[in-house]
Amino acid sequence: MAETLPSTGGAREAWITGIGLATSLGEGLDAHWDALNAKTVNVDETTFAPYVVHPMTKLSFDAQIPKKGDQRQMEAWQRIGTYAAGLALDSAGIKGNTDILSRMDMIVAAGGGERDLAVDSAIINADVQGNAAPGFLNERLMNDLRPTLFLAQLSNLLAGNISIVHGVTGSSRTFMGEEAAGVDAARIALARITSGQSDIALVGAAQNSERKEMLMLYEFGDFNLKDKFKPVWERESGFALGSGGVFLVIESKEHAQARGAKPYAKLTNVVADRAKRKASGDVTATLDGLWSEIGTVGKDSAIITGATGAAPVTEEERAFLAKHRDTPARATGTAFGHAVEAQFALGIALAALSISRGALFPANDTTGVEIEMTKPPSQIVVIGAGHWRGEGMALVEAV
Repeated sequence: MAETLPSTGGAREAWITGIGLATSLGEGLDAHWDALNAKTVNVDETTFAPYVVHPMTKLSFDAQIPKKGDQRQMEAWQRIGTYAAGLALDSAGIKGNTDILSRMDMIVAAGGGERDLAVDSAIINADVQGNAAPGFLNERLMNDLRPTLFLAQLSNLLAGNISIVHGVTGSSRTFMGEEAAGVDAARIALARITSGQSDIALVGAAQNSERKEMLMLYEFGDFNLKDKFKPVWERESGFALGSGGVFLVIESKEHAQARGAKPYAKLTNVVADRAKRKASGDVTATLDGLWSEIGTVGKDSAIITGATGAAPVTEEERAFLAKHRDTPARATGTAFGHAVEAQFALGIALAALSISRGALFPANDTTGVEIEMTKPPSQIVVIGAGHWRGEGMALVEAV
């Protein structure tokens, strides 16, 4: 059964007033809008061959994380996320506003954290070579790993570092669970704001895909795109992991108006479900159900999907989109790769950006799944279907 927002009677509107984007396409909203309209795709087919990866753009982390000590104690995914969070706070006009930041909720979707490959390799090599004396493993773990590691970075450290660097000190939640975690982060933030439990929230995620252990993990499930890049709808199977940080500032209409903030768009609804995926068509049927729950979708609407390219879920998404052939669709996986936990927030960010710019960015597809849109979109439905588990939808609308 789909999970929807609780009935709140006179529910408040939730406005998206800040967007922080740092991905393989660049940094900031203008850079991303230009890249999308130019149909730019940045991929690396050699560094991790045979696997295809969308590498992170070069960032000057000092701009959002001024203390070198803070940067040094973070792994790459935390630096990327903390940087994007700073961009979102700048975008919303609340960077350094201690009054607002002190009561700002934070909801982060995170994976298991980055491993220390040097320590992993030393332990494995010593064991293979027969040099692992009794107590060797405990000694290495105690002496080689920083206190913030348990062979991998703690998942809630991204939220912790955002709090330290940017002063966001309201309530904090970290959700784990790949793509579904990103859906729930947005869903819970919206529920808290519309019900009056929260006035303003920072919501998002980060992904560093240039990691050998991450590629190895997904290779075990045969999920990686290999050898040559292809757009999402042209793939037989497989996703290209994409690095990026995406954060949103979402706040009640009243709170935004009181401080004179202008919205990019409003987040009207977020719904979630989990198909059993035991029979062909389960995902399509679940998406049908979510579509019926999301709200009234009018003529001047579009779809942004986080379709990965992984089989069989992407084909089931294609079947769903075929039922809405007149609604222009865009797959973020082509330009950005698959950002896992950050993929749903990315879709919401691009939906809000498109609505605020009065246009849907052009299709980058030769199969006919994506069609052009000549009118400004008034609504965009964001779809997230996990490569393995979990489905969600968000409705983003013009204010």
